[in-house]
Amino acid sequence: MKIYSYVVRYDSGFAPNPFGKYCTLATCKPRIRKKIQTGDWVVGTGSVENVGNDKIIYAMRIQEKLTFGQYWNDNRFQYKKPKWASDNPIEKLGDNIYYKDKNNKFHQIQSKHSNKDGTENEKIKTHDLQGIYVLISEEFYYFGKRAILIPEKYQYIIKKGLGHKCNFTNDQVFKFLDWLKSPIHKKKYQADPFLMKKNIDICQKCIEYDGTQEDDEE
Repeated sequence: MKIYSYVVRYDSGFAPNPFGKYCTLATCKPRIRKKIQTGDWVVGTGSVENVGNDKIIYAMRIQEKLTFGQYWNDNRFQYKKPKWASDNPIEKLGDNIYYKDKNNKFHQIQSKHSNKDGTENEKIKTHDLQGIYVLISEEFYYFGKRAILIPEKYQYIIKKGLGHKCNFTNDQVFKFLDWLKSPIHKKKYQADPFLMKKNIDICQKCIEYDGTQEDDEE
């Protein structure tokens, strides 16, 4: 079992999407989504730009890896298709945004990752689809803007800078998860994302941060 840890610089409710029964990671972090196995964990920590870099924003145990086609067609995840005209930020931030046409070509629907005029953003689409899979979890902790301070003895989990970190020993993995699963930490959705209701354009910045220059640690 591995933990993949990275910095969530832009916690908007889109990636991860923690709403409803499932926490999903369908966009951004393509290298994690491609490599990770069921049973592994993804941990997203804060940055100095949001809740602080010594806090945990979310953690999810990966229970399923779906292709984008499976995700698009699965009845469980129809509520995660964005309704861009909605005033409800949860409906607007849906991450189920990619489908294939009859010619097997992927399309991107209007969403947080499309261009401002609603057309497809080819750069972001290419970046997202490199991950191949959508990560699904019912066992998750999402703290959002009420991110939890990570005790100093577990701060080895924090990935500083770009990319992700997964080179933890088994002992480190189990000790961190024992702390996370403590009864004092409630599961599921505990607070709104830090940026959910803020009207800012972050998509291109996110791709510049999360692109092919990730300095992954194995």
